[in-house]
Amino acid sequence: MGKFLKGFGVLLLVIVLASIIFENTYPYPAVKYGVTFSPRYAKYLNLDWQKTYLQILDDLKVKNLRIPAYWDFVESKSGEFDFSESDFMLDQADKRGVKVILTLGIRQPRWPECHIPAWAKSLTVKKRQQKVLGFVKKTVERYKNHSSIASWQVENEPLFSFFGEACDKPDKNFLKSEVELVKKLDQRPIIITDSGEFGSWATPMRLSEIFGISVYRKAYDPLLGYKSYPILPYFYNVRSFLTRNIFAQNNEKTIIAELQAEPWAQKAVIDTPLTEQLKLFSLQNFKDDIEFAKKTGFDEIYLWGVEWWYYMAQNGYSQYLEYAKTLFNN
Repeated sequence: MGKFLKGFGVLLLVIVLASIIFENTYPYPAVKYGVTFSPRYAKYLNLDWQKTYLQILDDLKVKNLRIPAYWDFVESKSGEFDFSESDFMLDQADKRGVKVILTLGIRQPRWPECHIPAWAKSLTVKKRQQKVLGFVKKTVERYKNHSSIASWQVENEPLFSFFGEACDKPDKNFLKSEVELVKKLDQRPIIITDSGEFGSWATPMRLSEIFGISVYRKAYDPLLGYKSYPILPYFYNVRSFLTRNIFAQNNEKTIIAELQAEPWAQKAVIDTPLTEQLKLFSLQNFKDDIEFAKKTGFDEIYLWGVEWWYYMAQNGYSQYLEYAKTLFNN
């Protein structure tokens, strides 16, 4: 155990030193921005989700999207499938030449993370996993000829067990089964994500062609309160480089799949006063996060919070949306 801790400490020191060197010498690449959009979260914020989605495409002019196909919506009744939400989003994206990452599986973007239909909650883990594979198969078969889909994301941070509600324990073998199924059905690249700050990275990177991380700069912890992670920007890139070369040499690249661009509120957002939300995540915080993300050296960044920008604009605070336009309209 002592040797392991010593080795880990040496590796951490190497990463930190390399981060400092690279941050000051490495030229930052041009960045391709995208957003994650959730119809469920838009509805939670009392937005017309279809109208908001079209505004994202036509006014914000987003060209890269990450969208969910929630199991508990698509298959709310066992064996009966309703793809109306994802049909609408993908068809509208296709009309505008927008490229989409479609997420698959139980864990999908937005709380409660694990979107399990009521009928599947009483099943054993093994039987539930079998049903998930059937859902994934049905989804990929429906959309594998859809030209707007650039890649498939299998689960969302599937091996990160510290966040989510009513989730099964992380299962590497099941994740591998999902990946193998998707690869059998279609040849598009597979994305698997992990926490940028706390994830292990190795297995998700090894199982995917594209590895995605989340980057959160200001978070809330019930014990510690609000805190900012003391991590250098290029730390993520150096760690990515080392992890890829040691554990996942077939992985092609790392992207930021979630960059915080909304507040992490202690309570539900709609129960948090707007004045407090403005303090928790100011326009300057937004700008600082963008600059931080650019310094990581990754060339593809998906922003987390587009629904909130429209929610704030609807409530008289349009500065977040106006700033976002400067990122996407260039």
